[in-house]
Amino acid sequence: MADTFPRQYARTRRFTLGEPRGFRVSPDDCRVVFLRSRGGSDPVTCLWVLDLPAPNAPAPGVPGPSTSAAPDPGAPGEGPAEGAATPGSGRAPHPTERLVADPLALFTLDAALPEAEKAQRERLRESAEGITSFAADKELTLACFTVQGRLFITDLRDPGAAPRSIPPNGVFDPRLSPDGSFIAYLAGRSVRVCAADGSDDRQLAGEDDEQITWGQADFVAAEELDRYRGYWWSPDSTRLLAARVDTTAVQQWHISDPAHPERTPAVHRYPAAGTPNAIVTLAILGLDGSRTPVAWDSTALPYLVDAYWTDTALHLLLMNRAQTAQQLVRVDPATGASTTVSETHSDVWVEKAPGTPAWLADGRLVGVAPSDDDFALFFGAERMTTAAVQVRRVAHVGDDYAIICVNDATTWEQSAVVVPASQSAAGAPSAARAHSVEGAPTVTRAQKLATGGGVDVVVGRDVAVVRSSTMQRTSTNVVRWRTGEVVAEIASHAETPLVDPKPSFMLVHDRIPVAVLLPAGAAGRDPSTKLPVLMNPYGGPHAQMVMATRGAHLTSQWLADQGFAVVVVDGRGTPGRGVSWEHAVHNDLAGPVLDDQVEGLLGAAERYPQLDLTRVGIRGWSFGGYLAALAVLRRPDIFHAAIAGAPVTEWRLYDTGYTERYLGDPSTNGVAYDSSSLLVDAYRLERPLMLVHGLADDNVVVAHTLQFSSALLAAGKPHEVLPLSGVTHMTPQEVVAENLLLLQVEFLKRQLRV
Repeated sequence: MADTFPRQYARTRRFTLGEPRGFRVSPDDCRVVFLRSRGGSDPVTCLWVLDLPAPNAPAPGVPGPSTSAAPDPGAPGEGPAEGAATPGSGRAPHPTERLVADPLALFTLDAALPEAEKAQRERLRESAEGITSFAADKELTLACFTVQGRLFITDLRDPGAAPRSIPPNGVFDPRLSPDGSFIAYLAGRSVRVCAADGSDDRQLAGEDDEQITWGQADFVAAEELDRYRGYWWSPDSTRLLAARVDTTAVQQWHISDPAHPERTPAVHRYPAAGTPNAIVTLAILGLDGSRTPVAWDSTALPYLVDAYWTDTALHLLLMNRAQTAQQLVRVDPATGASTTVSETHSDVWVEKAPGTPAWLADGRLVGVAPSDDDFALFFGAERMTTAAVQVRRVAHVGDDYAIICVNDATTWEQSAVVVPASQSAAGAPSAARAHSVEGAPTVTRAQKLATGGGVDVVVGRDVAVVRSSTMQRTSTNVVRWRTGEVVAEIASHAETPLVDPKPSFMLVHDRIPVAVLLPAGAAGRDPSTKLPVLMNPYGGPHAQMVMATRGAHLTSQWLADQGFAVVVVDGRGTPGRGVSWEHAVHNDLAGPVLDDQVEGLLGAAERYPQLDLTRVGIRGWSFGGYLAALAVLRRPDIFHAAIAGAPVTEWRLYDTGYTERYLGDPSTNGVAYDSSSLLVDAYRLERPLMLVHGLADDNVVVAHTLQFSSALLAAGKPHEVLPLSGVTHMTPQEVVAENLLLLQVEFLKRQLRV
């Protein structure tokens, strides 16, 4: 049977299999440790090490990245890193990649995962198997990991070392102490610790109450605050900071499997908007059995956003429930008492930028905060980035520099740049307001490491792993970032897609990012050929789709090749275009979002006469599903058919952390919830609508679709519902994912007369 893109897309888990990820660089720059499966269709992820040569050793046959630039004289630390290894120090003479742990060589993957790990994988949208994460000591000499709940440890320095199984089973989220002497791990609802050889296994914290867990992230933290862990080692390896999560007050929902009525429904504690959250407290657990509660005003600041141990202090980042106030506090580990370091307030909401807070050697706090209409980098009170540069995250902070990922508000690319601590905003990364793919941010006195539709950087002392996604390929280079020397490229084993996306980018009315994809061949090149239009948005907060990265447009190109002109619009609320742009959805998740989809579509049609505005469909998943249904309900004059996958139809049914950030408390701001709801608009439906929902979804529960369908039925509005048995918010099952794409195309062709 000939391969097809839908089958390939499903089989490769959206082309994520075979891609290297999870990089760590050793402090001595000797090793890069990472995860990768053996092939693009292999779901079993393995642990790998790349041994690196000493500085100035040759790296034969390794091409340099086209986007790297030589450092400016203002960049920090030119030349070899102090104390760098030299020839004869035991390093490999050239980059050498080796397999450290293959789960299939350890035992057959047939055991059930611990329930806590299943939940974490769902929050992370992790669809692979095998070793999906690992933890290491401070020097990156030892690593521990789990496979199907079994605990393993391995020596990362010894090419002949084999992973050793440690006795505890049912293990979740193990973490080595910084000195490599101990392994802390989660089992059931408790935090436990053992020596690195598995001896002296004991419980540090745990309770018999089924509603109380230790060491795990609560639902809101993992789903909405990007905190996936619930315990942290101290730098001296003598104690742990651990979260205690009490879900007693959180309402009980039941996730059933109607295809198997003999199975007992799973009980899920879900904090819907306006209802109680889990109560999160902290304690410092000593390996000697001591326990010190951590004190802060948890009533005013109930959200634990993150925790940070440094060599001198313990810090917590806290937030109020309305997410309008954020506080950084310093904790005395001896007493548990906390004092305020800094506070941030907003009339809209505040957010933590990835990689912050952090500290320079001189004690200045490194952070990202709104300034004018930009998300700017600050060293203490000094702004380090200029106007129009949007700081997306802080990748790394050294003694006297920071490496940040930025994008200009008018381009489709990100850049990773090094910002020296001595640099003021006058010499900070600046960005040309270009409207083309080539108009990526330029830098002045800062070294540019990479440019692409998406950029990730993981940094050691002198060596960085730079992953850059462009329209041509995704490359992962190991570079000596201070000198620009390329040491190696970490190969991707991902399959080459059967489609070649060719998006055209534009800014409609100089403000709305739009990508247009036309069918390959003559149909796409002939301006006299009228093509039905398919809008393919996400369109909501935290997701940017109009980017110059190949992976973002694969499905859109395949849909275009089925005979559509595909239009992707990033409207207000999406990231990358400044403060007021993101905050425009405050108290209204419907109006600005939908208005910009319409404006983006009409602007694209002005440039591309092929777009037939009498035949416009829209499809989306999650927030995109909400947007698709919203479009046919409120703008049937523009949209003629919609497919809404896993849509949020009533925001009172969605979680506190996300919904209350944008719409507030439903008990006091009910108007905002009503104006953003699909249920109250069910009577308006005039166009064909297909609803698709996984019955096992514990994020956007199927009640959203079922209640919406009931409202449509009560209003006498015909529609189609496609339930997916056993499917969560992801659709990893190969057959389901493939046929779901095909069924959507069939529906759209039928409704749009293709």
